[in-house]
Amino acid sequence: VQLQASGGGLVQAGGSLRLSCSASGRTFNSNAMGWFRQAPGKEREFVGGRSLGRTYYADSVKDRFTISRDTAKNTVYLQMNSLKPEDTAVYSCAARTSYRGSYYQAEMYDYWGQGTQVTVSS
Repeated sequence: VQLQASGGGLVQAGGSLRLSCSASGRTFNSNAMGWFRQAPGKEREFVGGRSLGRTYYADSVKDRFTISRDTAKNTVYLQMNSLKPEDTAVYSCAARTSYRGSYYQAEMYDYWGQGTQVTVSS
């Protein structure tokens, strides 16, 4: 599976962005994917993801970010509203081939996109 994340950019605090994660290659299971982010000097952290038909979010983005999918386009989206400067990071999408382990653990994912920069100015 090849994943490509896009849609990042520069936005003012309070604004919105929608990231896309397009998959190609092997069959993409959009029920086993996640979004992660990494800010400079910080560890990569789970943002949200889908697992076994349910969608999960980190507490820091709950009620602001929404994951959706278009199965016909093999694409998953991350709608980000009410953005804050602390949301600034490189956002990556990832897919896994099984439901082993926890959906919020990056090491459980087998395929990664290249990441897209999101910068939120104050």
